[in-house]
Amino acid sequence: MSTDAATTCPFTLAVSSEMVFLDLPVTERIRRISDLGFEVEIWDWTRHDIDALAALRDEGVVFSSMTGYTSGRLSDPEGADELLAGAEKSVPVAQRLGIPRLNLHGTGLDSDGLPVRPEVAVTGPMWLTARHTLARVAELGERAGVTFVLENLNTAVDHPGVPFATAADCLALVRDVDSPHLRLMLDLYHAQIGEGNLIELCRQALPWVGEIQVADVPGRCEPGTGEISYPAVARALAAMGYTGTVGLEAFASGASEAALARFREAFTP
Repeated sequence: MSTDAATTCPFTLAVSSEMVFLDLPVTERIRRISDLGFEVEIWDWTRHDIDALAALRDEGVVFSSMTGYTSGRLSDPEGADELLAGAEKSVPVAQRLGIPRLNLHGTGLDSDGLPVRPEVAVTGPMWLTARHTLARVAELGERAGVTFVLENLNTAVDHPGVPFATAADCLALVRDVDSPHLRLMLDLYHAQIGEGNLIELCRQALPWVGEIQVADVPGRCEPGTGEISYPAVARALAAMGYTGTVGLEAFASGASEAALARFREAFTP
C-alpha cells in the first residue's frame, strides 16, 4: 500500500479472499491481498486449513472477519441451539487467527447462498426467538472477547427465503439486544438491491455498525462497475466520523489487482 493511500484513507480496508484472485490457491489469494495492503476476510472456516491460515497470520496477514457459525438458524429453539453450538466451535478458531468479527445470517446457507430451510414469512414468535438467540450470542462474544456481526442480505437476487434479511430487520434486532458484542455487518450491495437510500441508511445504522461491506450493483463487482456512487458514500461515512472497516465482498470485473485498486480509490475520499 502506498504511503499516500495509507495516510489519506480514513477507513481500514479489507478484501474477501473468497471472491478475488480465484485462479490461485486460497493461501496465495490471502497472501496477495495482504501484500497489497488489505486485511483479509474468509467465509466458512470449516472449509479452510486452519494451520495454514495460522501460519499466514504469523507472516503478518491480518484477518478481518469470518463466518461465526456452522449451521442453525435464529428463528426456532432447535435451530438456535444448533447455531450457538456452531458459534462456540467458531470462537477458538477466531481467537487463534486473531479475527475480531464473526459473521451471522438469519439462517444457515448452503454453498449457493440459499437458505437450508427457507422461511416464507416471519412471525412474532420467530422474532422473539431470534432476539433471545442473539442475546445468547452476544453473551458468548463477551465471554470470548469477540464481536458477532449480523449481516443483512437481499432476497430478490442472491438469497431468496432468508428470514431477517433486510438491513432494517437486522438493525432492529441488533439495536434491541444492544450489546457491544453484537453489531451490524452492513452490506451495502445487499441493501441497494433490497432497500436503497444508502447514505441515510448508514447514518441511521452507524451507532450499531461493526463493519461495512461493499460491492456494486448490478453484478456484485468492485466499485465503479455499477450504479452506486461509492466515492459519495465514502465521503458521507467520513463526514459521519466512521473510521472502521470497509470490506470488499465483490468479484473482480477484470484483473483482481485492478479491482482492488478501484476499491481503494473509491474509499480514499
